[in-house]
Amino acid sequence: MQDCVEVTGIVLKADSIGEYDKRVVLLTRERGKIALFARGAKRPNSRFMAACTPFVFGTFLIWEGRSSYGLQDVKVSNYFEALRTDYEGACYGMYFLELCDYCTRENNDEKETLRLLYQSLRALCHGGFDRRLVRCVFELRLVAVNGEFPGMPEGKFEEGTRYAVSFIVGTPVEKLYTFTVGESVLQELVQIAGRCRARFLPGQFKSLEVLKTL
Repeated sequence: MQDCVEVTGIVLKADSIGEYDKRVVLLTRERGKIALFARGAKRPNSRFMAACTPFVFGTFLIWEGRSSYGLQDVKVSNYFEALRTDYEGACYGMYFLELCDYCTRENNDEKETLRLLYQSLRALCHGGFDRRLVRCVFELRLVAVNGEFPGMPEGKFEEGTRYAVSFIVGTPVEKLYTFTVGESVLQELVQIAGRCRARFLPGQFKSLEVLKTL
């Protein structure tokens, strides 16, 4: 009998392996980013079919092999269904997943990144937040979580922008999406977040290219 452990996390991506199986990448509270194999997940009657898709948040029971993990069971807490029927929301969400996949590692302490991702996906589903602001918050806070936020850049920025940046990098994650800004401040936040993302998270992201067309 293989040893099993329980992890809580979000599915970052899932790729087909052979005819019926999937390779799933999870961002977990306990073990950082891990990859596992879900046998039979593509079969129509598989209990893993719906759970092995991006955005799914839940508790995963996994077995530990010598060089890989396998999925034993899963209890889904949130499918983030709203993102599955909203093309723009899904694009933003996939971008967030790609960023997390890019900057997280196995056996790292990624609890703060997981909390940030979860709250940001909730904000995308809410409908009451400007998604450009959600993206700015996510990018700036992710850079800060990684310990690389350089502080306010030089230049003339509105006082509201300076306050917003300070709030984004310093407030508890659960309270991040409790404010709104005017268009002029938002434009400055977009500029600052874009610079930080390009400098500290310089990967190539397919979903970012799609976002640029929206």
